[in-house]
Amino acid sequence: MTAKNEPITVIVSRRVKPDKVEEFESLSSEMTERASQFAGYMGTTLFKPSSSNDPEYRVMFKFKDIDSLKVWEASSQRSDVLEKIEGLLISTSEREQVSGLITWFTLPSANPLTPPPRYKMTLISWLALYPAVTFIFWLLGTWLAEFPLILRTFLVTALVIVLMTYVLMPFMTKTFSFWLYPKPKHKGDN
Repeated sequence: MTAKNEPITVIVSRRVKPDKVEEFESLSSEMTERASQFAGYMGTTLFKPSSSNDPEYRVMFKFKDIDSLKVWEASSQRSDVLEKIEGLLISTSEREQVSGLITWFTLPSANPLTPPPRYKMTLISWLALYPAVTFIFWLLGTWLAEFPLILRTFLVTALVIVLMTYVLMPFMTKTFSFWLYPKPKHKGDN
């Protein structure tokens, strides 16, 4: 269950007809542009097919909370473009909604829908969090000590969440993608 004020990410999987790729990508850009005009929109990432044998695109878009997402999903700006996109697909879109810790883990180009196991996400998050907090206290500790505990905690957590979301977790996810998203072994692989 998603908390009402928690950021939410939607992952949409679309299998595009080979002769409609250019039109699909253009409409996807238009959809992103339209979504960016809505309050609470936090970004979109388009993952192109991982191989020429698989025409599947993954689109991840993020909103600050479930209410912002609902406003976007109920809008005519979305439904107008979505109707055009659906006509370019081999099969209907698949949609998954995720929130919480999972949203820190960007999906690699192999486009899995399944997030890494929680223990892996926890370990990678801690490996990013510990040095971030240590660095902030090393750099600003003396200055922060002058503030009351509540304000000090507010400042540290604000800095840490920005660092984690925009710098550290994208770096850690990319660096440890081999472990977070191992390639499935096929029969005959050693």
